[in-house]
Amino acid sequence: MRIGMQLGYSGGFKETVEELIDYERAGLDIVFVAEAYSFDAVSQLGYIAAKTERLEIASGILNTYTRTPTLMAMTAAGVDYVSDGRFTLGLGASGPQVIEGFHGVPYHAPLGRTREVVDICRQVWKREAPLEYDGKYYQLPLPAEKGTGLGKALKIINHPVRPDIPIHIAAIGEKNVALTAEIAQGWQPIFYLPEKADEVWGDSLRKGFAKRAPELGTLDIVGQASLAIGEDVEGYLEFGRPMAALYIGGMGAKGKNFYNSLCRRYGWEKEADEIQDLYLAGKKKEAAEKVPYELIRDMSLIGSESWVKERLAAMKASGITTLNVTPIAADHAAKLKLIEKVKELAADV
Repeated sequence: MRIGMQLGYSGGFKETVEELIDYERAGLDIVFVAEAYSFDAVSQLGYIAAKTERLEIASGILNTYTRTPTLMAMTAAGVDYVSDGRFTLGLGASGPQVIEGFHGVPYHAPLGRTREVVDICRQVWKREAPLEYDGKYYQLPLPAEKGTGLGKALKIINHPVRPDIPIHIAAIGEKNVALTAEIAQGWQPIFYLPEKADEVWGDSLRKGFAKRAPELGTLDIVGQASLAIGEDVEGYLEFGRPMAALYIGGMGAKGKNFYNSLCRRYGWEKEADEIQDLYLAGKKKEAAEKVPYELIRDMSLIGSESWVKERLAAMKASGITTLNVTPIAADHAAKLKLIEKVKELAADV
């Protein structure tokens, strides 16, 4: 398994990147940069590319609504260029609260739009001919009746470093996951439980794999886990409660919260309802207390060395090929040691 990290999207970015250079030296393989309604991720990805030498960098994620497909392709090609071919384009649909609330763009047809964005990006990077695309959601050039009639088919001016930049898709819904398994090089789920992954996502993955082009290779599955190793670290599990409550309870409205739906599919229907009701009522602390202990325990790497090794083996057996960790320790030096240790343990499972 590759070992990666997810950078936060609020505050202290330059200081975080200085520490990231140390993580690169400690053996970190890849870093993912999120983009919510914060600073854009692309400028930060370019900054990381300039500061690092070996580390792979990925967006985690850029949403498919607020950049045109061709701008998305240009952006990915640009970051791949400044990083000497180290970039992975992570895409996702985000959700209606952000897309319609912050960007003012209708949240329509997330699956269809994602498929077309991926198709267009790959055509742009290959530069085989001036770009022409007749999709349901995107038409390039724009048809005359929709504009001035002066649109012209063009090719990207620069030659991309790679004609097929890896694309990851963040997905947790059944149809989204099937689409990801069909068309993407990688999959970024959230709240991934190895023991329940096949039960919840197995059928969707198999449907997608049945249509998958052989040249895409094996799907890179990106898991996430908090990391602390020792005999007295179990208390760190509590750090995961507020974030889980935020997603399960607050990232969406009643009946339109993808993370709440996932919690229910895992079998915690009652808890999912309680967390959402409390969170939406402003009772965030009480909502966090309702997050199932088994959820935060089993999707973490927090415990003794033998426990962490067991969890790594379970994650690998379930299909995870890249593991994003959040090291928890008293200081930066101790966090670096955790990265070195988890690399060592992962190599043995």
